[in-house]
Amino acid sequence: MTEVTYIDLLRHGETENSDRFNGSTDNPLTELGWSQMQTSVENTTAQWQSIVTSPLIRCANFAEGLSKRHNLPVTHDKRFQEIHFGQWEGRSAKELIQTDNDALTRFWQSPMQNPPPQAEHLLNFEERILTAWHDINRQFSGKNILLITHSGVIRVILCHILQHPIEQLLEFEIEYAALKRIQITKHQGTMIAGLI
Repeated sequence: MTEVTYIDLLRHGETENSDRFNGSTDNPLTELGWSQMQTSVENTTAQWQSIVTSPLIRCANFAEGLSKRHNLPVTHDKRFQEIHFGQWEGRSAKELIQTDNDALTRFWQSPMQNPPPQAEHLLNFEERILTAWHDINRQFSGKNILLITHSGVIRVILCHILQHPIEQLLEFEIEYAALKRIQITKHQGTMIAGLI
């Protein structure tokens, strides 16, 4: 027997203070951000049966509204929150260029080896995301679901699916309100996942 699961990954739209490192900082969507997400979900033919969301308001508020409009159950899972940027939380790259230019350059070149001070390490972030990812694969096996989350989370999942090195996750460009569909096929104990 073959079982197919579809998980659509939706990044939140533009937020207030979007020019800053806002991993765990809970900034709301702008009007444009709401519009971007609405356009993404209107332009898909997906028939979702459930929504899973990061609890940060830039994801969760849209998830709750979509849940009410379409009578879909919604699950808040804090494991799908963005990476925590430590001392860089709430600061802009422009500010950091003035105070920590070398550290910022090293981070962009190799985030694995050069995390921001007191930040969540990339390997810990990857472990958190992939544990949650495997859990929702089991929980929603054979269903179509929407996961509303953040660019870093989506990059980790794409690295996993496409067997791309995690230290090169910044090579993936994830625009505001980007929608990526993952198909997971289970057949006779074998699981194949791919981006479609």
